[in-house]
Amino acid sequence: MLSRIADILVPAVGRLSVTADPRAELAPGSIIAANHTSLADPAIVIALGAEPVVMAAAGLWRVPLLGRALAREGHVPVIRGDRRAADALDAAADALEQGRMILIYAEGGLPRRRDAAEAAPETFRSGLARLAERTGAPVVPVGRAGARRITSGSTMKQLAGLVTAPVRRPHLHVHVGAPVELTGERAMRTVRARTAVTTAWRTAAAHLGEPAALAA
Repeated sequence: MLSRIADILVPAVGRLSVTADPRAELAPGSIIAANHTSLADPAIVIALGAEPVVMAAAGLWRVPLLGRALAREGHVPVIRGDRRAADALDAAADALEQGRMILIYAEGGLPRRRDAAEAAPETFRSGLARLAERTGAPVVPVGRAGARRITSGSTMKQLAGLVTAPVRRPHLHVHVGAPVELTGERAMRTVRARTAVTTAWRTAAAHLGEPAALAA
């Protein structure tokens, strides 16, 4: 159901373009590591044709209709700052073992900025490195840019952005990087993952002429 919604919603609210590295592949059993800038992010990845299991904030499961859809389709709620957060890694590992893709936002949340501009991914948490270490799954870095032009900032600004997006149809860009193998100690795995996602984000943001990427 979420795939069908994304297929309809994304073309309606923006103009999506995609680039990829030569060896890039969204293959079954992969971990998709993406930068997180907007509530519109998951729909953009799903619109690429991938059908990943999404690891997302547990609060979304309390939203009527959406929560039931997330539960029915096997997406993974993450309870931040709670010992039950480990249960999310167990569920993600099970999904990878079954040949599903996992979409994870290693930054652990949205940026606090209220503007619609792009910025490099923030510090990654250790969950991505732990999941890759545990499963041996390849990590595919994905950089997205432009989603903040749909929704960003305060709740009222996000609602206004979503309502006006079909008229504005802002440009969106996704760059899919080649899979990376995370090796070394956990801290180094985390740094390497963030570097790969940052590189993919910089490519995507540069396609949109975003100053933060062009100045890097």
